Amino acid sequence: MYAIVEIAGQQFKVAKDQKVFVNRLSTEEGKKVDFDNVLLIGDGDDITLGAPAIDGAQVGAKVLRHLKGDKVIVFKKKRRKGYRVKNGHRQSLSEIVIESITSSGAKKAAPKKETKKAEPKAAAPKKEAAPKAEAKKAPAKKATSKGDDLKKVEGIGPKIAETLNAAGITTFAELAKTDAAKISEIISDVRGNHVTDTWPAQAQMAADGKWDELKKWQDELDGGKA
Repeated sequence: MYAIVEIAGQQFKVAKDQKVFVNRLSTEEGKKVDFDNVLLIGDGDDITLGAPAIDGAQVGAKVLRHLKGDKVIVFKKKRRKGYRVKNGHRQSLSEIVIESITSSGAKKAAPKKETKKAEPKAAAPKKEAAPKAEAKKAPAKKATSKGDDLKKVEGIGPKIAETLNAAGITTFAELAKTDAAKISEIISDVRGNHVTDTWPAQAQMAADGKWDELKKWQDELDGGKA
């Protein structure tokens, strides 16, 4: 026999003599506790359902000990912001052992009645649509050549990208061919402490279409710093 029961806000499938870890209970260690919010009881092919709980059903258990679960690390990071927060959490738990499952007064769910499917109605003949006037095609706009989005390089913001474009560096390939010292000289008037050592290498990876490798590397950078 098994049952599905709600314990401390969580649902568990339990059987007799089974040990279960649940959210911390207020019952002291060694004391017995009963749970009456039983949603389902199964005994072989005989299944009893609740609506939502089974009237009169009960699961008896004994509290073995109180403990804390494994530590979970929660790490948050915001790119280009210098924001990093690391927290740890250990959930308070109680270990219980199921001693009994009773279904006295339980009401069995009525078997579902088979419903006949309605015969499909004959589809009405479709009316022929009136011919639509051919829409005038708008003259296609000439494609304009645009540079690459240099802000995809870790450490480059809108102001730096604008400064590089003004200096004639508009694509990843052009940025990759530019020396880091030359880049620092171009953006010397932009406020902030900018480290350009990795920018040419990042731009080369972007120009080669290696976005997955670039993304993995950028996650390890901090404002372009290795």
